[in-house]
Formats: sequence, structure tokens, C-alpha cells
Amino acid sequence: MNPQDCCPPSAGGTHLLPWRQALDLMLAPLEPVGDTEAVPTAAGLGRVLAAPVSSTIEVPGWDNSAMDGYAYRHADLAATGGRLRVAQRIPAGATGVPLAPGTAARIFTGAPIPPGADTVVMQEVCQASGDQVQIPLDVPAGSNIRRAGEDIRAGRQVLAAGTRLGPQHLGLAAAVGVGELRVYRRLRVAVLASGDELVMPGQPLGPGQIYNSNRFTLRGLLQGLGCEILDLGIVADSREATLAALRRGAREADLIVASGGVSVGEEDHLKPAVEELGHLDLWRLAIRPGKPVAYGRVEHTPFFGSPGNPVSLFVTFCLLARPLVLRRQGVSGDLQPWSYPLRAGFDWPKPDKRTEFHRARLQRGADGEPEVTVFPSRSSAALSSVAWADGLVELPAGRVIRRGEMVPYLPLATLLG
Repeated sequence: MNPQDCCPPSAGGTHLLPWRQALDLMLAPLEPVGDTEAVPTAAGLGRVLAAPVSSTIEVPGWDNSAMDGYAYRHADLAATGGRLRVAQRIPAGATGVPLAPGTAARIFTGAPIPPGADTVVMQEVCQASGDQVQIPLDVPAGSNIRRAGEDIRAGRQVLAAGTRLGPQHLGLAAAVGVGELRVYRRLRVAVLASGDELVMPGQPLGPGQIYNSNRFTLRGLLQGLGCEILDLGIVADSREATLAALRRGAREADLIVASGGVSVGEEDHLKPAVEELGHLDLWRLAIRPGKPVAYGRVEHTPFFGSPGNPVSLFVTFCLLARPLVLRRQGVSGDLQPWSYPLRAGFDWPKPDKRTEFHRARLQRGADGEPEVTVFPSRSSAALSSVAWADGLVELPAGRVIRRGEMVPYLPLATLLG
């Protein structure tokens, strides 16, 4: 992607790009890593399918009972008044014999329907005595039978390429007899934090120093997405150190994610270093927190740079970097984050000029209905707000919000997984 074809205003001038437009521009040229591998179905959790999965069998494989009860020939009820002799017992895993006229089979959930039977009645509405059972006459013919192939036909595609595999997908693959899955290899992400003020936890703090919380936040976010991590550590505030770290990331990783150093200060070296080694496609978005977001290429490797403030890092990763990771992993489809309208349990009298993503928490209102409240501080340095929150609210630029109005709510559960 040529930066001149993308968004030149955000890469240089005063115009700030809307975040959803920026995400579309970032995702458009991205392709999955090319390498694939075969893994056992049991080891597929969190991986992304590189090839579709089709069923090897019919599901169900035979007509079977949908419940514990009795299988019988519906036409026999008229002559017997619903009283039938129980001539056989068919548990799951066993097969019965052809049903003799005037008889029923005691049958259990999942067991094959014996030849001759066409209806199953649940045991709770029957009266059993010895080898006899009284069956209600109002059960429709054909009830409670799961027909062979009614869920899945043999040869049908059940999972599409580009699916990020959850437990339900693994269960479905196993149900159709697939023991091995073709997936994209794990994405390798280079992580770096820029700043001479950063110190690792466990070390004493000197004057003006802070602990490098961003390293742990970033690693956790990426590990939650199943990435392999190349940790480039804390990069000194110098052109030489920054260039060396970026070169290594471009050489050894599929994606580079950096925190700090992407603004315009004299000690912010990442932005000019990216431009020296590759190109910057966009910079500066119309969001708060997270305006100085940088995206481009270091040589041929995609680069995402977030601000150094910990809340800015968290928010921009959830909104922008996570979709990049998923697309690079091979996930297909719409990767724009979803939001849900919920009632505001707060007033917002002083809106920002940019779209603001504030840390939010679900609660029950006085009337018992769900609503969202927000953290008292708007500071992008208040990492405690992220630990407190269970979601974000999207507050449009320039719009005053009154308690009771509807606001878009983005659950962290959908932004982190």
C-alpha cells in the first residue's frame, strides 16, 4: 500500500482520520502468513483454519431417538387402545431387532430406531406395568425421531477456511470424523517498548523512572490471541537503538507492535525510524485516548505503534491492533469491533473534539434494567481504569450525553478473545 494512496492527511497534516476508516485502510492490504501445518483436532483451539473442513459422514448416521421413551408403530395404537407389549430394550450403542406388530421397544436417547417403528414417545407420559406400556393416543406419528443426515450430509462443508477455532468448532470437526486440521502457523509478533524512563518490575526505580507495565499488557494481549512473541525489550531513546530493534523485528517476525515513541517529541524515534526503513501509511487518529497511532511497514513487515500511555496502548490494541493480528493469522470476514446500545448511567457534559473510548462497567440500574457507568478519571495514564472496566463506551465527538440516553458499549470479552 502506497501512503499517498492511503491517507496522506493523517500522515502529515492536521486532519485526524476516523478510527473505523483507519482500520479498513490497515486491513485492506494485509494477508495471512503463508505457511500452514497440520495439527490434531484436539490441538486446534485458537488456531485459524487454512483449508475448509467437510464431513466424512452423515450426522446423525441413522434414525435415532431424541429422548428416553418407547419406540412403536403408530398404526398399532388404534387396534390396541395404546396398550403395547414391551418386547425389547435398546440402549445407546446397541441396535434393536425389527419391531413385531403390537409391540414397543424401550429406547434411550441416541439409540437407533428399530425397523418397523415410526414414532417415539417420552417415558414421562407413559404408564409402564411389567412388560406392558400404556401410550397416549395423541402423540403425532413421527415424533421424537432424529432422522439420518438431518443435521449434516456427507461431503458438506462444515467449517470454512479463515475460521478461528473455538471449542464448538473442534467438537464439530470431531463429530464429522475429522482427526486432523490444516491451520496457519502461529503468528510471530515482535514487541518493543521505547523509553529511557522504563524499568522492569523488581528493580529499584531511579528519579523519573516508571515500571514497564506496557510490556506485560502487550504480551498478555498477544498471548490471548495465540501469538508467539519475540520480545525486543526496552529500546533506548536513540536513533541507532530504534533502527536496530526494528530491523530485527522485520527480519524475525510477521508483525511488529511497539509502545511509545510515535509522537513528535525530540526523543520519539520510532516514527522517523519506520519511515527510514520502510513507510508510514497513517499516523494520528481522531480518537481519545490514542491519537498518535502509527501504522506502516518496516521493510516488508507490518508495523503498529501505539502511544506509550498504558490506557492508550490498551484501547488502541483492542480497536486496531487486534483486528490486524487476526487478519494476519488468517481470520476472514468482518473484523470491525462490535458494539451494543446500552443505557448510560452517567452524564457526559464536556465531550471531546475526538471520538472518545471511556472505560465502562455494566451495572443494574434503579429500575433493574442494565446500564453502563464510566470510570471517574479520563486520564490515559490511569491503568487502574482498565482493570476496573468490563468494556468501553464509544462517545461521539462533540456530543453531550445525558443519563438515560443510549450509548455504544463494547464488551472487553469480545475485544480480548
